[in-house]
Amino acid sequence: MEPGYFDNLAHTLLVLKLNRNRISALPPKMFKLPQLQHLELNRNKIKNVDGLTFQGLGALKSLKMQRNGVTRLMDGAFWGLSSMEILQLDHNNLTEITKGWLYGLLMLQELHLSQNAINRISPDAWEFCQKLSELDLTYNHLSRLDDSSFLGLSLLNTLHIGNNRVSYIADCAFRGLSSLKTLILQGNRIRSITKKAFTGLDALEHLDLSDNAIMSLQGNAFSQMKKLQQLHLNTSSLLCDCQLKWLPQWVAENHFQSFVNASCAHPQLLKGRSIFAVSPDGFVCDDFPKPQITVQPETQSAIKGSNLSFICSAASSSDSPMTFAWKKDNELLHDAEMENYAHLRAQGGEVMEYTTILRLRNVEFTSEGKYQCVISNHFGSSYSVKAKLTVNMLPSFTKTPMDLTIRAGAMARLECAALGHPAPQIAWQKDGGTDFPAARERRMHVMPEDDVFFIVDVKIEDIGVYSCTAQNSAGSVSANATLTVLETPSFLRPLLDRTVTKGETAVLQCIAGGSPPPRLNWTKDDSPLVVTERHFFAAGNQLLIIVDSDISDAGKYTCEMSNTLGTERGHVRLSVIPTPTCDSPQLTASALDDDGWATVGIVIIAVVCCVVGTSLVWVVIIYHTRRRNEDCSITNTDETNLPADIPSYLSSQGTLADRQDGYVSSENGSHHQFVTSSGGGFFLPQHDSNGTCHVDNNSEADVEAATDPFLCPFLGPSGPVYLKGSMYGSDPFEAYHTGCGPDLRSALMGHYEPSYIKKEECYPSPHPSEESCEQSISDTGWPSHLKKSLSSSYSQHEGPGMNNLCLNKSSADFSPSPEPPSVTLSNSFMGKFIKLLGTLTPDPHCELHGGEP
Repeated sequence: MEPGYFDNLAHTLLVLKLNRNRISALPPKMFKLPQLQHLELNRNKIKNVDGLTFQGLGALKSLKMQRNGVTRLMDGAFWGLSSMEILQLDHNNLTEITKGWLYGLLMLQELHLSQNAINRISPDAWEFCQKLSELDLTYNHLSRLDDSSFLGLSLLNTLHIGNNRVSYIADCAFRGLSSLKTLILQGNRIRSITKKAFTGLDALEHLDLSDNAIMSLQGNAFSQMKKLQQLHLNTSSLLCDCQLKWLPQWVAENHFQSFVNASCAHPQLLKGRSIFAVSPDGFVCDDFPKPQITVQPETQSAIKGSNLSFICSAASSSDSPMTFAWKKDNELLHDAEMENYAHLRAQGGEVMEYTTILRLRNVEFTSEGKYQCVISNHFGSSYSVKAKLTVNMLPSFTKTPMDLTIRAGAMARLECAALGHPAPQIAWQKDGGTDFPAARERRMHVMPEDDVFFIVDVKIEDIGVYSCTAQNSAGSVSANATLTVLETPSFLRPLLDRTVTKGETAVLQCIAGGSPPPRLNWTKDDSPLVVTERHFFAAGNQLLIIVDSDISDAGKYTCEMSNTLGTERGHVRLSVIPTPTCDSPQLTASALDDDGWATVGIVIIAVVCCVVGTSLVWVVIIYHTRRRNEDCSITNTDETNLPADIPSYLSSQGTLADRQDGYVSSENGSHHQFVTSSGGGFFLPQHDSNGTCHVDNNSEADVEAATDPFLCPFLGPSGPVYLKGSMYGSDPFEAYHTGCGPDLRSALMGHYEPSYIKKEECYPSPHPSEESCEQSISDTGWPSHLKKSLSSSYSQHEGPGMNNLCLNKSSADFSPSPEPPSVTLSNSFMGKFIKLLGTLTPDPHCELHGGEP
């Protein structure tokens, strides 16, 4: 037939019967009969029905295509039949029910598919036929009813599945059939019924299980069917053990005895007997002839190309032959590689255990699915749980991120894509973590559909190693890319001029920024910097350190930084100012004259020292005057009066010494200061940071000493006294007095141990109280008239000059003492020596002690 053949009848034709013809094909859109309500195409030779074949029959109510040998219905084959209520496809060769060819049958109420070869119902087959009330699937090849096989048919009233090959009914196979009243399952191969097999059939009234070799029914298998009125059951294969004890009682309570004809096949004592003729005590569980699964297959994951195995075991007390089968996605595996074996084990008797192993080699993605073992014997079949196999493939990159170098402010683009099974997830990391500065600042964008990772307005903090990780259940792979951001050199901190005191350490900072890190170079006064042992660089030349700075270090320093993008320069000026000190090894007398502040300081210190010396002289003169009539003579002829530690060859004749200048060792021992003698006869020692002057006698320099108080009253004004030699060694040293006239004597001082004389220090001392000083004088053990004179002398000369004076009586015998070292002065002119020990200490009280005469 050709399209448009019935156009002349388009507005009048209601019923069209084309039965018993030789129609083999129906062209699309052949029927343009908007008023047609019934169409019959029975007993033709139509094998295939293409999509849109019946478009134009919008008013059609029923379509019959019986006995055509239809093998294939294309998707949309019945599109356009939106009003059709009855579809009869009996006696054809259809093998599967799918939603594709049922698409558009929104008003369908009856579907007849008996006498076909249907062996499978797709899970979502009934999506577009939800008003279906009657479904006939008798005489097909259905072998099992899977979970939710009829989901979506909530209005279905009658379901015929008789005379198929159904041997297994899954739990909840009839879920969703809330309106079903009649269920016909007669003439199948059902051998066992689980307690959840009929879940969802709350409205069921008629159930036909006749002509099935049912061997076992689990307890309460029909309990949820509260409205059940008829149960047709006839079987002679029942296993009458303790698990079947409930059935006779339940059938009797519901008055179904007239519909049930069931007898026992096992145990042997009950074989052939009706279940209603067996007492409740006769249903015992002495053995279990039906196989019982003891080891279930386990869900597994495998890498593509690998090998794996599923293991399943069952036990039975019967010696009935055992058969093994494996199913994948409810389909029997005919060519499966299996290993079956049995062994005898004892469990309250002899029990045979059977094991079957399914081996899968070089698995592919098509191997994925749910695997189930079925172990059967004469008494029934046991089904294992379904073990899921997942085939994975390690991820592999199809796009690998590449190293990227861009300028700051530009946009960075990193690509990464991978394949795997299941599809891998792509994740990014920065420097091994998930802390992205760009993400915090909302500068990062990920485009999953494009496999691209973006960073806009790139900054220095975005520099790092970015890792792309592709991960799935099989494993993970990573690829790294380094992002380098280029930035011109710049100063992170402003350059500041520095002013330091001579001798201090100067630190010039040039904190540089840029990418790549710039190279730094220093110049001085626009000339290359001459680096000496006093110049140091730190932090990649960002710090220029000049130790023991000198006047010559002053000037303009230039920091030049450069990288591949450019060069930047900055200037910093260093000023070095001199500082007056007690000691400077490199200054000459002329340099000191030029330094006004240093000269003023020296003069002030010299005046203070002179006052101290003068006060000391007056104390000694007063003491000497009081005892002159008793102890003094014009010449010294009695050498036996010399103390034991004064050499006997000391004479009154000395060497006339001119006024001398000297160098005094500084505290650190490495520098010397040129010092002139003061008017009072004292050298000006070096001052430390605390204002204290030190004289270190361990050097080769001359050391200051006090004037001889016994010679000055007779020979003229006092002059400087010099100690020549080392106080630490065993060699003697000499004291020279230069201010008493031409008849100057020299005295050779005795040997002093280092523990006795170490250092002479001049400490500023607070002014002592008169009471404390008088008390100290009274404790000396001197004659009373001397104590009185000294006390009076102290009162007369009290003042700044006395603040630093202390005399220690214990030093006359040169015994070891923790007190500071002393200098003993001898009077060679008078003939009797009086040893006065003068110590400049930081003692807060001025003490005056007299030694033995």
